[in-house]
Amino acid sequence: MAKEGIFTFHNGVEIPDIGFGTWQIPNEEAYAAVTTALENGYTHIDTALAYQNEENVGKAVRDFRLAREEVFITSKLPAQTKGYEETLQAFEETVSNLGVDYLDLYLIHAPWPWTEIGKDCTEGNIQSWKAMERLYNDGKIRAIGVSNFSESDIQALLDACDIVPMANQIPFYIGRDQESLLAFCAKHNIVVEAYSPLATGQILSSPPILEMAEKYGVTPAQLCIRYCLERGTLPLPKSTNEARIIENSQLDFTISKEDIETLDAIEDVRED
Repeated sequence: MAKEGIFTFHNGVEIPDIGFGTWQIPNEEAYAAVTTALENGYTHIDTALAYQNEENVGKAVRDFRLAREEVFITSKLPAQTKGYEETLQAFEETVSNLGVDYLDLYLIHAPWPWTEIGKDCTEGNIQSWKAMERLYNDGKIRAIGVSNFSESDIQALLDACDIVPMANQIPFYIGRDQESLLAFCAKHNIVVEAYSPLATGQILSSPPILEMAEKYGVTPAQLCIRYCLERGTLPLPKSTNEARIIENSQLDFTISKEDIETLDAIEDVRED
């Protein structure tokens, strides 16, 4: 499913193995942040309608020197949007915001609205997925997937729809391994994308992470992002700081099997 610098979805579409996340980057800052990422070698940009920054994300991509087909763009159906026609409408809003003719990857942002986490929206998700299958079959999206979906959420789509999701974007970082979900996705050839690979910065001061980063001569952030890759997931680090944007992509080292096991054993150290 992965080769150097690339993950490959089960439909053969390739996706760069590190994405530039834009969650919590305001629209007015998104143009500069995405431009900086593109200038420093990122060719995979992740956004969402809910982030309210698609306009400047798209403008940065369009204004850059790379051809459209050389930049992989992901966006997402808002978590509260459920239903066939509603999904088609939201997709059109997204491609209009971005100023593009197609998306490389489109995800259902969550199985339930963020204001009603855990709500059973199975039928709405199925209808949304069928709309995404149509968009995929019409060539408007190169790959389709989900985000924040559990095994049962994905299984509901497998039972009722034709296309197996190509991706599941979930929170994954040292201390939050989600082993069962990773195994389920691997069984169905679903690429796992790791958002918040730094746990929004909350794990960077963890003593065992600091100690191991020093051992490898890298920053704690680099260790955390490399860990995601070593675990077979696709990390989506985010920053608006140029030095950190560059640092987050400089991952030309490997973590030993023994040290991966040590990192696997770390408990979630985030503050609630």
